[in-house]
Amino acid sequence: METNKNSLFAKQNLTWMLIGLVIIVLGFVLMAGGKGVDPTVFDENEVYSTTRVTIAPILIVIGLVIEVYAIMKKDK
Repeated sequence: METNKNSLFAKQNLTWMLIGLVIIVLGFVLMAGGKGVDPTVFDENEVYSTTRVTIAPILIVIGLVIEVYAIMKKDK
């Protein structure tokens, strides 16, 4: 695989960065969640759901780890 001498990252690095970015965005979307049915009622189960409190932050951290890997990975 030929790389352009002027580019900072190889194509494979940019692919990994894009994958990491998609996972981070997915984590933030899951953390944002949906809109409540009634804005005057506080639904504790909706705000503190497993998706918002556990799964979304884990996805964001995984995405950040992928980003670090993509930046540090050297082309062969």
